[in-house]
Amino acid sequence: MLGLSLGPSQAPATQSVGARDVALPQIQVQGLSHRYRTSDGSYVGALEEVSFAVPAGEVLTVVGPSGCGKSTLVHLIAGLIRPFAGTMLVDGRAVRKPGPDRGVVFQELAILPWRTVRGNIGHGLEIARRPRSERERIVDEYVELVGLRGFEERYPHELSGGMKQRVAVARTLAADPKVILMDEPFAAVDAQTRITLQEELLRISTLTSKTILFVTHSVDEAVFLGDRVLVLTRRPGRVKSIVEVPLPRPERSWDGVSGEPRFLEVRERVMRLVRAEIKDAGAGPG
Repeated sequence: MLGLSLGPSQAPATQSVGARDVALPQIQVQGLSHRYRTSDGSYVGALEEVSFAVPAGEVLTVVGPSGCGKSTLVHLIAGLIRPFAGTMLVDGRAVRKPGPDRGVVFQELAILPWRTVRGNIGHGLEIARRPRSERERIVDEYVELVGLRGFEERYPHELSGGMKQRVAVARTLAADPKVILMDEPFAAVDAQTRITLQEELLRISTLTSKTILFVTHSVDEAVFLGDRVLVLTRRPGRVKSIVEVPLPRPERSWDGVSGEPRFLEVRERVMRLVRAEIKDAGAGPG
């Protein structure tokens, strides 16, 4: 295990109830609804009355039929768009715009082509005007954490797709957000690389204790990565179910869970929930 000093510890916010202090969830979503305006002036519902909470340090994965509002949910919590109705809180504070408490990793790579691996990972630290010696220490830690030692001075065009995604994850982590929002970050890489990245994310999430909301089309990925799996209905997306995954994260690997009865049971349960929504919508899987 690496002896990393990954930024200040982030105790969850608390609120006083009588003589007790009660820990607040890191993410609270209540009655969240969103609609998109079409070219003819009408509205199409993306999400409807979505409510859930994510405790600090949890990985919550989100699945559902195509078009059910999964990516919209990420954009809303990131503060990139405003909701039609409802509230979103991070550490008890309302989300109204993007902020340093939330880091986002999209499927489309957002790393800078003119910067090296070191330069990309340290970009947010430069914006935050952290001292150079501190930036270099933190960048070194995250280079090691995501397995890019020896590639620090390479540019994105010199990296594989999986390595680029490692840079994107490291850059987000290095900025030390309280919450990481991930919108299908591994969808564009090949199957073997995706498995490697999933196992790396499990290791990193356990080591850093970050709160992660991870959107995916893959039920297998959702069950493998998540402490819980949130299943959305067909559009407009509502919370159909939240399914517990009774497998400790440190014990998971694809070789280990492929025949694990508890994994297979949860996978089948989540698959049935998603398939029911696809069938009711009269559409094939997307």
